Amino acid sequence: MIFELSSKYSTLSLCNEMNINRSGFYKWLNRRSNPSTRQINRDEACKVFKKYHDDYPSHGYRWLNAKIKLDLGVIYSDNYSHKICKYLGIKSKSKHIKRYGKKTNREIKNFPNYILAELNPLRPFQLVVSDMTAFWANKSYYELTLFMDLFNNEIVAFSLSNKKGDPNSYHIGLAHLISKKEENYKDLEMILHTDHGSVYSSKKFNESLHFYNIIHSMSKPGKPTENGAMEAINGWIKEELFLDFNINSSGDIFKQIEDYIYYFNYNRPQSSLNYLTPFQFKQLFYNKED
Repeated sequence: MIFELSSKYSTLSLCNEMNINRSGFYKWLNRRSNPSTRQINRDEACKVFKKYHDDYPSHGYRWLNAKIKLDLGVIYSDNYSHKICKYLGIKSKSKHIKRYGKKTNREIKNFPNYILAELNPLRPFQLVVSDMTAFWANKSYYELTLFMDLFNNEIVAFSLSNKKGDPNSYHIGLAHLISKKEENYKDLEMILHTDHGSVYSSKKFNESLHFYNIIHSMSKPGKPTENGAMEAINGWIKEELFLDFNINSSGDIFKQIEDYIYYFNYNRPQSSLNYLTPFQFKQLFYNKED
């Protein structure tokens, strides 16, 4: 404003009108013309955090900092990242509200819950959890069935269907899971934990699991918290698909889901993995094994 009026009024009169110290104004002007290294670095950090927030608005400063480190190799402290985001007014746009369905009195086949003992997976494909999440995109309905390895939170198998209540989504996902297990962990025992959904408790889903050394574990009916890891991931996935990946603008939802799963496994830092990606976490395991 002072620059705009300086041709009509003196700098002193403008500073007095705005209650600004004239020497302070000239110091500010000098800093603007000759920014310090600290100011240059802060401005650069602001640009980087602003870009990553625009690309991933569902996440807060810690995750953005981890993603910047992963992609660019630039390291900021969490405290500095918090200050930058606060300065820019950056906040996560995620609401992450979980809604659970009502308990039913349906006759089901029961399996014990093997993960209540709080098993800590020591290797890949020791403990896998599964669930189905539904969403609307481009005015169409979809059901996404996921299988996640609790060792490194990797989505090891998935299937997408645009038919409501389609059991094939579960069976196709299970077939992919078994195929991956047979490739590298054929002789090792695996626990597969699910809820009491009608497909998970069906004879067709369970009849061949023992042939592949898979033990089926189930949450109690109406107890979604017993599969809490999967429930939490379902919530985050939908937040990111709509806020970060803008799935509603996609012309190919199936391709978008494939791209997202790849991003989830290879390019998405996770706080529970000390802000490593699932792929990085698994590679560290293999390196230690060697």
